[in-house]
Amino acid sequence: MSVTVCWDEAADQPPARQVALASMRAVDAGDKDAWLALFAPDAVVEDPVGPSGFDPEGKGHRGADGLSAFWDTAIASVERFEFVVHDSHAAGDEVANVATITTHFPGGHRVDTDLVAVYRVDEDGRLLSMRAFWEVERAMATARQA
Repeated sequence: MSVTVCWDEAADQPPARQVALASMRAVDAGDKDAWLALFAPDAVVEDPVGPSGFDPEGKGHRGADGLSAFWDTAIASVERFEFVVHDSHAAGDEVANVATITTHFPGGHRVDTDLVAVYRVDEDGRLLSMRAFWEVERAMATARQA
């Protein structure tokens, strides 16, 4: 597994932290259906927050169709992800994870993305939103051949 977290996985954790881990594991496993099942019907993903190549208008990817399209565009073409959560701050129905994601692309290229990912859940523990704060230019500056 390529998911390393800073908390004790055996201990009880707040729902948002549990779902954040489940999200990372689904991405790590390449399991689109498991990832989509974590979200409430009207959920939104902003990764990164604001306008980007993934979301030119910066409005986020909304609902099942939007999240599915985001997966197909941003996740499906990646060979492998490595998630390292350096710190995690849970409060109420949200958690903010300070992390580095190493993305391995076809052809042996990889990029490190330092970010803060904020996950918010509903009363049933389903994701209402995931907002990832990271800088495209900063991540691209780490691009290298493996």
